[in-house]
Amino acid sequence: MLYTPKNFDSLLGTPGFSDVLLKNHFTLYQGYVTNVNKLMTDLASAEKGGWMGTPGYSELKRRFGWEWNGMRLHEFYFGNMKNGGSTLNGKLADKIKAQFGSFESWEKDFRGTGTMRGIGWTILYHDSANDTLFNTWVNEHDMGHLAGCNPLLILDVFEHAYVTDYGIKRADYIEAFMKAIDWEVVTKRIGD
Repeated sequence: MLYTPKNFDSLLGTPGFSDVLLKNHFTLYQGYVTNVNKLMTDLASAEKGGWMGTPGYSELKRRFGWEWNGMRLHEFYFGNMKNGGSTLNGKLADKIKAQFGSFESWEKDFRGTGTMRGIGWTILYHDSANDTLFNTWVNEHDMGHLAGCNPLLILDVFEHAYVTDYGIKRADYIEAFMKAIDWEVVTKRIGD
């Protein structure tokens, strides 16, 4: 089964994000979807052709993780944004306050993680095994994820997510992002 890019045009007009930046970012995301589909087709051909275990097959397998995570992380990122944002309430708000002492303490840590030098992602993860939250830096799409943890809130901190509108002022981009979070979506990701 091949994947179809999701439509995130509802984000156009979001304060702090120009339509040019968003449309370019949507195009980049669509490229990940296209590459996932190509790799799935190529891997199926390789398996049928009997060249599993070859260097070419190995590289297709390695590349798949990069393209897949690029696709899915962008879906999570755009999916946890909303034109106008929303307010955090309920179960997740209670967990954040219990673990970090206050929403403000959590937010300071999340923003601090997002402003670290380098490219990547800032992800609020939930470890259901211990019911623990982590603000985590993920350097590349396919490296640094917390195994077994559920990504709740995803912030793209690759330059393509902000340079068009903010130049090198990543903190200003993060400020706009924080105002665009759809906390209802993020809270649903924690599950029961």
